[in-house]
Amino acid sequence: MNSLIPLAERMRPHSLLEYVGQTHLVGENGSLTRSLDIGVLPSMILWGPPGVGKTTLANLLANQTKRQIHVLSAISSGVKDIRDVIAKAEQSNMFETKGAILFIDEIHRFSKSQQDSLLGAVERGTVTLIGATTENPSFEVISALLSRCQVYVLESLTKDELTSILAKAISEDNVLKQKKIELVETKLLLALSGGDARKLLNNFELVVNSIAPDKKGVIRIDDAQVKLLTGSKLMSHDKDGEDHYDLASAFIKSIRGSDPNAAIYWLARLIEGGEDPTFIARRLLISASEDIGLANPNALLIANTAFDAVKNIGFPESRIILAQCTIYLASSPKGNAAYKAINEAQAFVQKTGKLPIPLHLRNAPTGLMKELGYGKEYQYPHDFEANFTYQEYMPEEAGKQNFFFAGSSPKEQEVTLQIIKFWNDKYKAE
Repeated sequence: MNSLIPLAERMRPHSLLEYVGQTHLVGENGSLTRSLDIGVLPSMILWGPPGVGKTTLANLLANQTKRQIHVLSAISSGVKDIRDVIAKAEQSNMFETKGAILFIDEIHRFSKSQQDSLLGAVERGTVTLIGATTENPSFEVISALLSRCQVYVLESLTKDELTSILAKAISEDNVLKQKKIELVETKLLLALSGGDARKLLNNFELVVNSIAPDKKGVIRIDDAQVKLLTGSKLMSHDKDGEDHYDLASAFIKSIRGSDPNAAIYWLARLIEGGEDPTFIARRLLISASEDIGLANPNALLIANTAFDAVKNIGFPESRIILAQCTIYLASSPKGNAAYKAINEAQAFVQKTGKLPIPLHLRNAPTGLMKELGYGKEYQYPHDFEANFTYQEYMPEEAGKQNFFFAGSSPKEQEVTLQIIKFWNDKYKAE
């Protein structure tokens, strides 16, 4: 076999029996296995991270069902290319008993018009579409096309699956099996792969080709050599992709759940992945108000100070500031009364529309407005005992509405008690 062909390409399986991973799809009771057993192959979107077997699976499905497969890349193909393939499929369908498969790699890169051009052929069954994407199809694939496809989620390969791929490469690849390879350590190789078989095999091949055999002709591979030869960062993520938002979600939910250890871990993942520090600081600002709020008003001050400091300092020192703020927020008492209050108030406004503002609360900058009663009978709270009056501040048509309810926070409960006292006193008077 040509050694110039990358190892990852040389190791592509030739049948579903050789395919590693995704047992929920192609295992004994997998979704696709059951479909193939009854002779059905639906149009589908294969959604998963890089290097987990999306392209390979599409080719194996074509082989398994003995169908012709047409391959397009969303990076280089346009509407004309799609129409040409569909025309070829229509012609071949006259002579074939099974319709052709159209495989589109990185289908999320197709524009709306390009995706629209697929609808008719998929609807008529001219082609069975298999689209591969690393992005959430609910955001990147038009709803009309999505409704005509099954979405199958492919998962990152596990440590055991990656280890089995390495072992198979050493024992079965025509190039590698001519070498004496001893894997002293695989921890870093597996970690660098991030569940991506292609990255794993590319890194492995690089290391093997870069290490001179010892006197006995053995190539020994350990973590130190892998780190030296790959020069790779252990963690990275696509800052515009799904992983970006999943990491941010895990980070904020750990703060909300008062787990500073987990929050720091996800912060480290964001930092090591190359995340913009101001993006992290903005998330902390939001959390300080949404998840802590009145339970600890200082949280917002701390988060805002951290945001300003991060903008002024930048990395690498900003990581310390972000860590301090993260631990403070995660360790703070939690309350979402303000978050819930504005949500409920906005929902009420959307339902009731523009209720009239009570006259005594209106501004009266002109004589005419004063004659019309604007501002009349307004009671200035500072003229009353405890700076508090029992006048009505809500529109009359709104009736009794409570948008603010305290949780377990003493601060929130203190404000709630004042509101309850106001309403009780008001209705007793009436």
